[in-house]
Amino acid sequence: MELFEKQQYLTTSRQYEQYALDHTMPDDELMTELVRRTHLSFTTGGMLSGALQGKLLEFICRMMNAKYVLEIGTFTGYSSIYMARGMSDDGLLHTIDNNPEVEDIAKEFIEKAGLGHIIRTHQGDALSVLQEVIFPSLPHPFDLVFIDADKENYINYYERIIDKVKPGGFIIADNVLWYGRVFDESAFNDKETKGIVAFNKHVTSDKRVEHLLLPVRDGLMILRKI
Repeated sequence: MELFEKQQYLTTSRQYEQYALDHTMPDDELMTELVRRTHLSFTTGGMLSGALQGKLLEFICRMMNAKYVLEIGTFTGYSSIYMARGMSDDGLLHTIDNNPEVEDIAKEFIEKAGLGHIIRTHQGDALSVLQEVIFPSLPHPFDLVFIDADKENYINYYERIIDKVKPGGFIIADNVLWYGRVFDESAFNDKETKGIVAFNKHVTSDKRVEHLLLPVRDGLMILRKI
């Protein structure tokens, strides 16, 4: 992709996103506080899902009456809270992160949101946590899995969890447009870009799922298990 085309892509994407945000319910006071704390505490605040995506995740959970949800990539708990708000009150959301520096903020805001009875946080390597902690105690297949972690491991996460998703259940992967780098072959040597490109090819040829790529924010791949 030429430089002009990249700039044009980014400008147009931002205009679309801003218009969508202007016509979407904004973050409430709690979530605004969480966003502020995240940006004050970390230089990687851009990793937050944002109000547009957060509300979409909440709506999806609410529409499917999700009860068992898995999130790979907690960060400071923003998307965890949005999804839990859309779940049934007796639901259970497992969320995993491999950065202990974010754990205290995530737990603090999950409790402030009154969702500590629904959200269970885990720290450590996601593949290990799944195998050693979550899967042995899982009472029911997952209704929904949200993947938003290290991009080079997306295929590994996908393959590890797909048999734990119920037929008709959903897997959602974030950042599948990866800031437009998926269009730029010169970026394919970067391990994260390479991981996203490989994941997109992998799932779109997988006969176990139906797939839909939504150009929302940085791209959401929505997969329905057949």
